[in-house]
Amino acid sequence: MTTDLTVVGLILAASIPVKIVMLLLLLASLASWSIIFSKRRLLVKTKSASDDFEASFWSGGDLNTLYQSATRGKGGSLGMASIFEAGFREFNRVVQQGSVDPDKVAAECSRAMRVAQMREVDRLEQSLATLATIGSTSPYVGLFGTVWGIMVAFIEIGSQQTATLAVVAPPIAEALIATAMGLFAAIPAVIAYNRFADKAVRLEYRYDGFSEEFASILQRHARARAGT
Repeated sequence: MTTDLTVVGLILAASIPVKIVMLLLLLASLASWSIIFSKRRLLVKTKSASDDFEASFWSGGDLNTLYQSATRGKGGSLGMASIFEAGFREFNRVVQQGSVDPDKVAAECSRAMRVAQMREVDRLEQSLATLATIGSTSPYVGLFGTVWGIMVAFIEIGSQQTATLAVVAPPIAEALIATAMGLFAAIPAVIAYNRFADKAVRLEYRYDGFSEEFASILQRHARARAGT
């Protein structure tokens, strides 16, 4: 067995199954960090866009102007603006058809906003299941590599009829590296999943509140039109 006790040397000296486990864990870790960085950017961007839109919306500006501003946005509207755009577009469509029944207008607009909200929530939650999977399975994958490595170590010990530290240490160290890599892949994934899931839920609550408030506003507009 190898006498090179550096991490790289131990990895290179590991058995083929353990090397495969380490490679899988490395790929899982890279995928996890890629998702973490991209999801963090998306959540920050969505929250900032929703904050800006909400400030503009409750400032009392004209809804038509706000709608035109939302539709002119580069890459399409995002977050709360997307829900507003869907609701106001449906409001204009229903009114143009000649219907001014407030209850019908509110129902149609709520339906359109609910669809837009589901699309926005799906965007926020996309890839979170992958983080959860990496976080929950990586320790077990690493443990499998550790068990396999220790099993090979004991076989080597038995074949050499000796159990000195020089014989035992390298294969045991190789095996434990797999556990360390499993934890390295799992811990950031679990932390990121919990944080991102919490932020996504908080944004979803804001979307729910806005949709209800905006549906009420559109219903009042429909009543005003019906009264004219």
